[in-house]
This record gives sequence, C-alpha cells and structure tokens, in this order.
Amino acid sequence: MTKTHKIAVVPGDGTGPEVVAEGVKVLETLAEIHGFGLKFADYPLGGDHYRATGEILSDETLASLGESDAIYLGAIGHPDVKPGILEKGILLKLRFHFDQYVNLRPVKLYEGVDTPLKGKGPEDIDFVVVRENTEGLYAGAGGHLKRGTPDEVAVQESINTRKGVERCIRYAFEYCQKRDKAKKVTLCGKTNVLTFAFDLWERTFYEVAEEYPDIRTDYAHIDAICMWMVKNPEWFDVIVTDNMFGDIITDLGAMIQGGMGIAAGANINPQGVSMFEPIGGSAPKYTGKGIINPIAAISSAQLLLETLGEEKAGSMVEKAVMKVLRNDIKDVAAGKMGFTTSEVGDLVVEHIRKNLG
Repeated sequence: MTKTHKIAVVPGDGTGPEVVAEGVKVLETLAEIHGFGLKFADYPLGGDHYRATGEILSDETLASLGESDAIYLGAIGHPDVKPGILEKGILLKLRFHFDQYVNLRPVKLYEGVDTPLKGKGPEDIDFVVVRENTEGLYAGAGGHLKRGTPDEVAVQESINTRKGVERCIRYAFEYCQKRDKAKKVTLCGKTNVLTFAFDLWERTFYEVAEEYPDIRTDYAHIDAICMWMVKNPEWFDVIVTDNMFGDIITDLGAMIQGGMGIAAGANINPQGVSMFEPIGGSAPKYTGKGIINPIAAISSAQLLLETLGEEKAGSMVEKAVMKVLRNDIKDVAAGKMGFTTSEVGDLVVEHIRKNLG
C-alpha cells in the first residue's frame, strides 16, 4: 500500500515562496520515482498575512498544522513588520508548540563551492550541529523593572531542565552512531563562567556518553569552538550545545560551508511534527527577481524526506545537489549562479532523473 505523507507548506515572506516552490518540485519528482504519496496543504503565514488580517498564528491554524506529518517552511521576516513579532509569533511558537527540541544543522562543504577558509576543502568541512531548540535563553523567562528610567533592570533567564538537556544530548549520540563517520560528539559550552547551566549539561553529557562506548567525547568552550571551526573544522563530527550557542555557531557554520544559500536546517521532534527550513531568511531585497539560490530549501527537503523515513529519496536529493554545485552553477550567491531560481530547481530534478539510468 502506497504511503502518503501530509506536508504543511508555509512559503512565508520575501523569497520564501520562490525557494519553497523549487523544493516542492523536487519532492514531487521523488514521490513519483519512489512511489510514495504527498499531500500538500498551503498556509499563508507571514508578514503579508499579519498586515492584512492582524493575525499571526491562530490556535485553529496550529491544530490544523498538527495534523500534518511535517512542516516545510520558506522564510519568516517582513521589512514592514517590527523585528521579533513574526519570529516569536510564528517560528518560536511553532518550535515550542510542537516540542521541536532539536535544531539540526548539517555543515558540509560540497565540491565546487568556495569556502573563506584558506587551504580547506570538502574533506575538512563535514560536521553536524545539534542545537537544543526549546529551552535556554529562548524560553522567554525574565522581565523588566523600572523600564524607561535610569534605574531600569532587564533580566533574561536561561532555562535548562534535565529532561530537555538529556534528550538533546541523547539525540546527538544517536545521530552520531547513524552518521557513522568520525564517531565523536563534542559538547560546546561555557563551564568556566555559566557554572550552573553547564554543570547540568556537562554531567548529563558524560552520563549519557557511558551508554555509547564506541563514540569518543570532547568538550570545548563556545569561544574555542568558534576559533577551531575556522582553524580546524576537520576536528568536528557532531557538536551538541544549548539554544543560544547553537544559534551562533550554526551561522558561522553556514559561512564556512559556502554561504546561507546552501545552508539547510531542521527543527525536529522525533515523535511528533518536525519543521524544515533554509536558514538564510527572507532576503526581501531579492523578492520576485528569480535570482535567489534555492539549494538550501531543496536540501531542507532532503532532511524532511530522511526524517519521514524516505532515506533513498533523500540520498537522491543530495547526489543531485552535489552535481549541480560541482558542474552547473557558477556561484552560490544570489544573482551570480548563472541560472534563475527556477532553473536551478530544474537542474536538480534533471540530475535526479539522470541518476535513474
């Protein structure tokens, strides 16, 4: 019996609809080849919807999204909406509501893509960051006292629970085993200053590690991680860290793998509804020009397929993306690819079909 996956599509703002369209094109091609079904449902969430209706994300929409198997997101961020309104009201709300406690970010340099790191190549840059996604400083705990006065106090608290920390760390070890490369998990923290939060992280990390004797462990402070990601990225296999530090190092990772245009991401609840998105943002200045790179969105579709158990289809996406980056496009930057956004999507589909021969 053919399995049908229900995919909620949130094109979002700016160039989001353009890149998502190419990802959907690729997904439909793979469904045809591998014989599984896809049922797409579109949700007009984002800045234009908010400005037209005053609604950000209703309870009814959340309930509807909860009936899907996965959420495929383009981008959130509108130049005419105050920063934070959409990001908190849509992105963070979705992550928290669906308990998407892992943010998964592959950092992989493909052949044909330039890295700003002198002397480094694809053999040196191939690791994954597992970021805790629902706690830490992003939990929203804190507040203001005497706001707007010279005596104002602002407090932002980092919330770390044993449950939240352990399940994220365990996911990192499991992912490292499945990945089966260097078999090393590195904890990124700041134990010398954030002594309460990262005491919990460090103790949990080494306790969980005892269950995985085949995997090596390592620890580095966040500042050292930033340094070594630039100097010796080949040292890393899987990095696990908290919400804030993960947010920082994944953008650094995107740059060393060639740029935001090819950086894919996933917000995962292994037992629930996960969400997949390129991490580059809405890029409003490129909206409607057909010059934005859709590879990050297409690679996010690869993560979607793999998470839904369609590993063979996911593998075909990566092989096709590798060929496009190596053989076809001139540059991964917007407007420099030598092809339009839609043409890059067509090239990926073409290589997928050629791979059948």
